[in-house]
Amino acid sequence: MGIIVWLIVGAIAGWLAGMVVKGGGFGLIGDIIVGIVGGLIAGWLLPTIGFPIAAGIVGQIIDSFIGAVILLIIIRLIKR
Repeated sequence: MGIIVWLIVGAIAGWLAGMVVKGGGFGLIGDIIVGIVGGLIAGWLLPTIGFPIAAGIVGQIIDSFIGAVILLIIIRLIKR
């Protein structure tokens, strides 16, 4: 059950991040992967720097979105 939630949250966050970072989308599967990795990054990074986000599914989506946007920007800078 947890994996399904991760995929759904990752898909939503990756899709939103792809919309925000123009030209940084990688298609549906790529956006899901970026959303999941971004969620892991944000889940570790945000509490570490003292910036926790709300709990629950909405908080997970926000965390994943922030992480996915950061990850897409980094990937875009590296590709240049």
